[in-house]
Amino acid sequence: MKNVAVVGIQGVPAQYGGFESLVENLIGDHKSEDIRYTVFCSGRDMKSRLAEYKGAELKYVPLRANGVQSIPYDMISFLRIPRKTDVILVLGVSGCLILPVFRLFCRKRLIINIDGLEHRRAKWGKLAKTFLKLSEKMAVRYADVIISDNKGIQDYVREEYGKESELIAYGGDHAVRSVPQARTLDILRRYGLRPGAYAVTVCRIEPENNCHLVLEAFSKSDRELAFVGNWSRSAYGQELKEKYSAFPNIHILDPIYDIDTLYVLRMNAWAYVHGHSAGGTNPSLVEAMFFGNPIFAYDVVYNRETTGGGAMYWSSSDELLKLLSLDDFDTSYIIDLANQKYTWKRIANQYEKLY
Repeated sequence: MKNVAVVGIQGVPAQYGGFESLVENLIGDHKSEDIRYTVFCSGRDMKSRLAEYKGAELKYVPLRANGVQSIPYDMISFLRIPRKTDVILVLGVSGCLILPVFRLFCRKRLIINIDGLEHRRAKWGKLAKTFLKLSEKMAVRYADVIISDNKGIQDYVREEYGKESELIAYGGDHAVRSVPQARTLDILRRYGLRPGAYAVTVCRIEPENNCHLVLEAFSKSDRELAFVGNWSRSAYGQELKEKYSAFPNIHILDPIYDIDTLYVLRMNAWAYVHGHSAGGTNPSLVEAMFFGNPIFAYDVVYNRETTGGGAMYWSSSDELLKLLSLDDFDTSYIIDLANQKYTWKRIANQYEKLY
């Protein structure tokens, strides 16, 4: 029996976020019988305080998992790791500054997914970026295994630190499900949408996700857009919502956590628009690949690697606007790639081989 402790997520059951969905599926149906998980969860963020979930033991830290509290949250999690643990799986680098001290008294196998180069994100100030870069450096130095979720990240680790990392992406097949026709029509009516008549975008409302470029392009187009995001969390989001809500073809939707609703919105869209410019493999892009719709992705190496060059790419609102006028798309390659590389069964097996 291998005992694996997971540090760095908000918690399970997963509500939102790539790492949360990853853990949800690692501990789920694809888990080997000889692996037992302990998952550290936020006592402030999680509405339920289950002692166990899908066979995994849950431990709670009385801090939030995101924002400035994420650093002490991860550090406290490290200090509470059970003695019985064989492997520590760390998702993200926020708390990794503690590793030089932690390694003095703990030599358990340490596997770290460094995520998407958090120190490059525009939302952080100079001090925060310096801290995150140092945390990343400690993660790479002290980990027994480094995981990169995209070849672009893998290349970065090799060039920046002279180290090799394991390439493991995210799964996306959990996004595909079966929803009764009556419920499907009810969901579409609720949001004022017609099947096949709109494009969809799902993301955090942040500048590096190029939300402003997506909205600008659709404001000049007759195409409809359903844009799901956390608009109220920042001045950037609030300003965009106020500016573009008046356009009749743009539907500004608040965060949706119900998987059936997200499935219906994605399945009935004619295209998926992906504006992410930072990070590695984005879970929402991987999930979109399973629906067989055309994908319009921002032109960066991470998105090209994820989609295998099979999407349509843009780097300005004018370029996106031109793509919106196209009608003939072959998406068979994208679906085949998704089923080949991005199933949770495959991802869980890749992680377990590292334990």
